[in-house]
Amino acid sequence: MNQDTIVALATGGTGALSVIRLSGPMAKAITQVHVRKDLGSIASHTAHFALFKTGNQVPIDEVLLVYFAQGKSFTGEETIEIHCHGSSYIQQTIIQSLVGQGARLATPGEFTQRAFINGKLDLSQAEAVADLIASQSQQAHAMALNQLRGTFSHELSTLREKLIEFASLIELELDFGEEDVAFADRSALIDLVEQVLAKVKRLINSFALGNAMKEGVPVAIVGAPNAGKSSLLNYLLGEERAIVSEIAGTTRDVIEETLNIDGISFRLMDTAGIRETSETIEAMGIARSQEKIARARVVLALSDASNAIQLEADRVWVDDLRTSYPEKEILWVANKTDLHVVSLPVDYAISAVTGAGINALTHAMSERIKQDFDVNQETIVSNVRHVEALEQTQTALFAALNGLSHQLPADLVAMDIRSAMRSLGNITGEIEMDTDILGTIFSRFCIGK
Repeated sequence: MNQDTIVALATGGTGALSVIRLSGPMAKAITQVHVRKDLGSIASHTAHFALFKTGNQVPIDEVLLVYFAQGKSFTGEETIEIHCHGSSYIQQTIIQSLVGQGARLATPGEFTQRAFINGKLDLSQAEAVADLIASQSQQAHAMALNQLRGTFSHELSTLREKLIEFASLIELELDFGEEDVAFADRSALIDLVEQVLAKVKRLINSFALGNAMKEGVPVAIVGAPNAGKSSLLNYLLGEERAIVSEIAGTTRDVIEETLNIDGISFRLMDTAGIRETSETIEAMGIARSQEKIARARVVLALSDASNAIQLEADRVWVDDLRTSYPEKEILWVANKTDLHVVSLPVDYAISAVTGAGINALTHAMSERIKQDFDVNQETIVSNVRHVEALEQTQTALFAALNGLSHQLPADLVAMDIRSAMRSLGNITGEIEMDTDILGTIFSRFCIGK
């Protein structure tokens, strides 16, 4: 257990109220110096009104003290939350007073790190705390909450149990190797590894969706001048965010806005029309558009349905985009169907004026990102560290599968299985981890969490 007591402001910004968190073996004793209320016998999970004074007995604020006993708090340590008014002067005076009595200012993420060290959370759950705080959409929130509640940890635990069963059979076979006794049916072991491998692959493949939901999905709206890119952006946002004009080349820069579709955040980028031009400023805008296409996850390739010549040329352009960016979702969208019926086989036909077809387009954007994953039922991986560990697990399992298939010695197969187990354990922190790695993980948290 940590011997020092840490303190930090747990709320951000300016508001009516603030919460200061104090955690450690001296939390109650340090607070007692500043209030007349006898804290010696208070029960866990109770709130108490008090007048907070400095060490020199100068009144600062009327506060509410919320007490959590050791083993019953977020950190697992004795904890007191001080609910005070939101004045920055009050906040800082209270914190300085507590530090003056022996508390130490907490480092970023130190409260959550202590929760992990004290066994209140595993490492993947601890990381979910930061994701939950940072979530900006319904799906990102649900994904982080599921991970915080241990859904991902439970799946990993199930996988590790299967590998432990596998390893125990292999190790037993090694122990009796001289007697030429085989305790493990190789075909059954192959089936077991393939089951685990299939689940690991699924988790790895979910990362593209998880990262998109966590960070927001970049969408580039591209096309020839006057295809209606700005009109589409304005319709989607429900406001006149971009200038709409019949003059070609009106959009000179990239405009970015966020749109929530089915609980997923899409970062829409209205780009300058892509065409040959000698106009310097417009050319710079087109260059930026090309950069946005390269960075986008979804590309809405917009065509003018009323311009037959341009529409035919765009067919070749869209094919080139799909060839150049096979990893992206390229949707060919014909706009201005209120002016002309589309004869070419575009993906979606819309009118940014009447709104016709736009619901189908936005639904498709969401479904393309979700792919065949059920975001409400499946575990979706969103953490880079987690997917790297899963990829290491996959590599080890492939090696084990190869060893079993080619009748390699049991000790070599056992090494690969133990490597897979270590990689899975890295995700939840079930194995001993380097303190530098833990420090890096928790340093990304905000102070007070």
